[in-house]
Amino acid sequence: MSTNKCSLSVVIITNDNAQQLEENLPSYLQQEYEPGYEVIVVDECSTDSTEDVLKLLKNDYPHLYTTFLPRPDRKATRRRMAYTIGAKAAKNDWIVLADIYHKPLTKDWLQTLSDFTDSTTELVLGYVGKKSIKYKQYDSYEEVSKVLRKAERKKAEGHKGQHLRTLRGKYDFIAVRRDLVHETLRYFDERITSGELLRLRLAVINQNLWQRGRTTKVTLEETTTE
Repeated sequence: MSTNKCSLSVVIITNDNAQQLEENLPSYLQQEYEPGYEVIVVDECSTDSTEDVLKLLKNDYPHLYTTFLPRPDRKATRRRMAYTIGAKAAKNDWIVLADIYHKPLTKDWLQTLSDFTDSTTELVLGYVGKKSIKYKQYDSYEEVSKVLRKAERKKAEGHKGQHLRTLRGKYDFIAVRRDLVHETLRYFDERITSGELLRLRLAVINQNLWQRGRTTKVTLEETTTE
């Protein structure tokens, strides 16, 4: 685990998620992380009260920054574009691609995450449970390409279901080195055939079975390695 704490930028994209922002964004903004961090919210042309919610929160949290995704062509890869805009606005060494539907369990979430951002790690996947978080480190983003392609594919159904989530690669957030974030985002919104998807699912399960020892479970009381 890393002893030198890195700087972190949390990027969240939103599209008509005013309720989720109001309920969950404060948990991202109230993290106790000594090196400091920023939260960047990219609005995908929301038509609800998202803008008003963000304005109110910015008054209380100076480390909250907002930007927006211009209305793109219908054929454009919106999620990839939105995260790319957020990543370009980020100032810190590591970028966390987070989901507004999954709020941090505790105020020391970033503190525990930073323990896994050492000099040999390029990407970390986080699996959030009811009372713990499982972290899986990768020395190369290419090593995790199959997991990313399956999870972030075009028209994916999202990260539903709790059974064997780690084995299936159903992660909740990604932390990646800033200089590799664009390489990571190229796996987002790919169109994958049903046959290729089946091969990816089998490959991800097989890979995660062999790499079980590289998953670390962090609870509020202690840290254990599986």
